[in-house]
Amino acid sequence: MTKGKIVTRLTPAACEEIQTHMLEACQKVAANHGLVAESAGWRGMDTGFAFELVFRVSVPASDGTAFNLEQDRFEFLAEHYGLQPSDFGREFRTGSERFQITGIDPKRPRYPISAERIPDRRGFKFAAEQVAMILHAQSKP
Repeated sequence: MTKGKIVTRLTPAACEEIQTHMLEACQKVAANHGLVAESAGWRGMDTGFAFELVFRVSVPASDGTAFNLEQDRFEFLAEHYGLQPSDFGREFRTGSERFQITGIDPKRPRYPISAERIPDRRGFKFAAEQVAMILHAQSKP
């Protein structure tokens, strides 16, 4: 997709490119206020005519990076759910679909693990035992 091109159908590739350009603009605005901006993902709609972008804006950490509440909460709670703190952002497969771990919600005791399906980034909830078992199986040679 080039600058000025009219988009008539939002494919995952088009959504990624648009999100990248919008993130760059958001980062400039955030920097003007001493803040940092990062992508918190996008979610496609089934119709291909709309998608949702999420940007996280925060006061920078001491190393200049953005504070990620979801990652910090995951790292704090992971072992309680049979996972490792480093599993945040890890990909796994169920059937023919791929997912990426995006968080833990302890208010959902039955399905506390949040994940996005790759490539459309649609959110799904999983049982912790299921994800731990899949990740363990994937790590075996």
